[in-house]
Amino acid sequence: MATTTTTTTTPAPTKAASPPKGARRKSGAGTAKAFYWMVLPAFVLFLVFHTLPVLQGIFYSFTDSPGYGKWNFVGLSNYIALFSDDRVLAAYLFTFKFAILATVLVNAFALAIAVALNGRIKWKNTLRGVYFIPNILAILVIGYVFQYLFSGTLPAIGAALGIDRLSTSILADPKLAWVGILVLGVWQATAFNIIIYLAGLQTVPAELYEAAALDGAGPWRQFRSITFPMIASFFTINMVLALKGFMQVFDHIIPLTNGGPGTSTESVSVLIYKGGFQGGEYGYQLANAVIFMIVIVAFALFQLRVLQRREVSAS
Repeated sequence: MATTTTTTTTPAPTKAASPPKGARRKSGAGTAKAFYWMVLPAFVLFLVFHTLPVLQGIFYSFTDSPGYGKWNFVGLSNYIALFSDDRVLAAYLFTFKFAILATVLVNAFALAIAVALNGRIKWKNTLRGVYFIPNILAILVIGYVFQYLFSGTLPAIGAALGIDRLSTSILADPKLAWVGILVLGVWQATAFNIIIYLAGLQTVPAELYEAAALDGAGPWRQFRSITFPMIASFFTINMVLALKGFMQVFDHIIPLTNGGPGTSTESVSVLIYKGGFQGGEYGYQLANAVIFMIVIVAFALFQLRVLQRREVSAS
């Protein structure tokens, strides 16, 4: 009995038709145009509300404008006068000292708290939220709370305990008023730095700590040899941002001392505001603002260069 076999042939897979090259070019060009149109509103807003005012401020820094009415060109006279103005030099000195000290304290406290929160402690997530609260509060409002604390609450406690040093407000003492501003600044800024350091600590592999513990390394040795080198880039970010922010200190001073007693706590930003908007020195203080902007940029670049070199050596 003969058997017949039937063979079935599967059709060859058909190749999907690719769009013509011209269509792909048009699609890519359309996507690029869409990106440009999306960026354009932000670019226009940045140009109108940032770049143009900056250029206008630089222009008026070469004039004797009081902020209104007529004005005349004075060339570099404003800039030359700044370097012989004792009030301006004192403001820069106070700003530098405050910014450097506050930056060091903020990063020391923030790093210590972040390392503690990253460890095995109870209510870790709750404490992270509690420590971040100062960052979301308005500095100006909290400043008046601290002003009441330093001027009313602490003197009352000091008088009740018979402590003469605490029985009077430190904000009224030209030599101690800066301490109150420092306390407020460090308390408020530490919150943001804690979050940055916590993000950095999450990038450190746990296996490194386990291996170090097996080798007999203690907590301090682990921090010095593993933790800090691994989060060096986060340390750089926090140092640069903290110093830049404290160099522009303004909201902390206004509610606490308003630059006083006298001019003992007058920062460069407060001086620019008072002289430019209240003292009829609009053009003069704009020149001060231009110099201050250059100083801040120079400090930031210097910090980045030094700290990034340290990152390379640590790695």
